[in-house]
Amino acid sequence: MNEISADLRPSRRTVLSATAVLGGLASVPLTAGPSSAAATHRPGHGWPSPFVVGHRGASAYRPEHTVASWELAARLGADVVEPDLVPTKDGVLVCRHEPEISGTTDVADHPEFADRRTTKTIDGVEYTGWFTPDFTLAELRTLRAVERLPELRQHNTVYDGLWCVPTFEEALDTRQRLSRELGRTIGIIPEIKHSTYFRSLGFDLEAEVVRILREHRLNSAGAPVDVQSFELTNLVQLRTRYGLRTPTVFLTSETGAPADLVAAGDPRQYADLLVPSALRDLARYVDQIGPSLVQVTSDLVDDAHAAGLQVVPYTLRPENEFLPAQFRTGEDPADWGRVLDYAAQLLATGIDGFFTDAPDLGVLARDQLRG
Repeated sequence: MNEISADLRPSRRTVLSATAVLGGLASVPLTAGPSSAAATHRPGHGWPSPFVVGHRGASAYRPEHTVASWELAARLGADVVEPDLVPTKDGVLVCRHEPEISGTTDVADHPEFADRRTTKTIDGVEYTGWFTPDFTLAELRTLRAVERLPELRQHNTVYDGLWCVPTFEEALDTRQRLSRELGRTIGIIPEIKHSTYFRSLGFDLEAEVVRILREHRLNSAGAPVDVQSFELTNLVQLRTRYGLRTPTVFLTSETGAPADLVAAGDPRQYADLLVPSALRDLARYVDQIGPSLVQVTSDLVDDAHAAGLQVVPYTLRPENEFLPAQFRTGEDPADWGRVLDYAAQLLATGIDGFFTDAPDLGVLARDQLRG
């Protein structure tokens, strides 16, 4: 589905009313759908605490967002796997970190698609390359996944070309199969990417996510699913308009602002949304916050817990490139540093879960925390 009916197109009033959640208003008059429901704040679906999320799978060991990456993540002990969702031209949700796919597929090696290379501005950032909305699913299926960070993860390049770009439904099927094979419930946390941008193009990602979850009998409070976004408006509307019943996660970054707030002319940055008063307002509509690792402090965790929110930060990676200076080993950015020591520092803040590219190390860090 890539058409939005007129009554679902977000007016400026709709976006502004959603942002009013963070203004401490007593009510949020959305333009459609039932009145708002309170966030559930349940303790992680029965997942271990803290729970380990395989970030795009086990992407320290396999090209991200491939079935093989999710399979390995679960087999290494991840409690949850993550797919990022973007649409194809024909409205199918596929799993890529971004709609621009030159870094995660071999599209540049396909001369038949050379004329589709273009430049687009997404959430104020200019990108040049190939974009999923310019390909049908059938065309996308002719491409193969490649390692996104070959300079840091050269070992992953041996898998280049082996796997196709999976759909969201295939991610859900993989989750179910792995749960059967491993004898434990594997969760899934899809991220809706660039909601405001895609809605401006006529794609309703939220409606499609809820439709697919319903078809897979996963749209319930007890389902092993959370839905996440770096925007707020769509998380509010997932509850109030689209009938999502699973928990939701508001992702934040150490810099910048949610694209929906920017579009509405709201000046608040992500940092402004993590103060205690804003966290209390957020808790009316979301169950978790997902800050970046550099935003995590004991005070933030305590404030979020006081508001009834879980804290599940991203992303613990083993390479020096992604570690704070005090946890790096040697000078090579690709070498692995003291990632377990860094994990211990993070876990000491009381976080409820965390995303990691190396789920086996995440599980080990949790086990060490338990003594």
